[in-house]
Amino acid sequence: MQRIQLDKDIKPLSEFRSKVATYLDQVHNTKRPLLITQNGKSSAVLMDVSEYEAIIDKIELLQDIQLAKSQVEAGKGISHSEAKKLILKRINS
Repeated sequence: MQRIQLDKDIKPLSEFRSKVATYLDQVHNTKRPLLITQNGKSSAVLMDVSEYEAIIDKIELLQDIQLAKSQVEAGKGISHSEAKKLILKRINS
């Protein structure tokens, strides 16, 4: 995901309402999120669907890694050779 460009990607709600289609195109084409403000304060973020899905995938992967790390630290892991045997068994079945 591209980072927000503060001079281009922050819009007040009143301007966003009048140019919704334009801003949807902008978000889709640039892959940068758009920060929408209300009464001078950040209110919402509009982002491209594929960028959102990529972020969710990354978060889920990081959560899986953290869970695996916790399990290994708690002694619930298995050796590399045992994992390899299990995977090869599944593949060959």
